[in-house]
Amino acid sequence: MFAFVVTNRGAGHALAGKGYKEYRLGDYSTWLQKRVQNSNNWGKIQSCLSDGEVCSSLSKYTSLYSFNSANLSPVQSGCCKPPTACGYVFQNATIWVSPVSPYADSDCRLWSNDQTQLCFSCNSCKAGVLYNIKHDWRIVAAVNIVVFVLLIVIYSIGCAAFRNARREGYYGTDYDKGYDPRTY
Repeated sequence: MFAFVVTNRGAGHALAGKGYKEYRLGDYSTWLQKRVQNSNNWGKIQSCLSDGEVCSSLSKYTSLYSFNSANLSPVQSGCCKPPTACGYVFQNATIWVSPVSPYADSDCRLWSNDQTQLCFSCNSCKAGVLYNIKHDWRIVAAVNIVVFVLLIVIYSIGCAAFRNARREGYYGTDYDKGYDPRTY
C-alpha cells in the first residue's frame, strides 16, 4: 500500500509538436522528491546516468525534426536535453546553443554541453528518474498484492481442509474421545 501511496502522483506533460514528454519534479510525492534530492542518493544516480551513457543513443537524431518526433524515455527527456521552456537552439541531440537569456526555468542554468554533465543536475532529470521509479514500484506493488491474495486463498483452503479432516474423523476414533496421538 505504501508504494501505491507514494507513487500516486506524477506523469509526463505532453508538448505540442513533440514526440516526447517533459517531466517536473514537483509533480511527484514529497517523500519521493526528498529521496531523489538527497545529495548522497542523487550523486550515485547521477554517476550511473553518466557511466551508463543513457544519452548516447540520441546521436541518431541529426535534425530538429527527427529529434522533436522522437519517442524519448523519461530519463532521456529529462537528462539529455535542456527543458523546452529554456529556448535552447538545437545543434544536435546533445549539443544545444544557449539563448540570450536562459532563465525561464531553474534547470536552464544547469544545462551543460559537456557529455558527462548535460542536464544530470536538473530537476527535470530527477523527475524522469522518478517516473521510472514510480512505474517500477507500481509493478512490484501489484505483484506483491497478487502474491498476498494467493497466500490468503491457499491458507484458507488449508484451514478448511484441516477442519474437514478433523470433523470427518480421519485421525481415528481415539481422537474423538479426547486422545491426541500427536502429544505422545
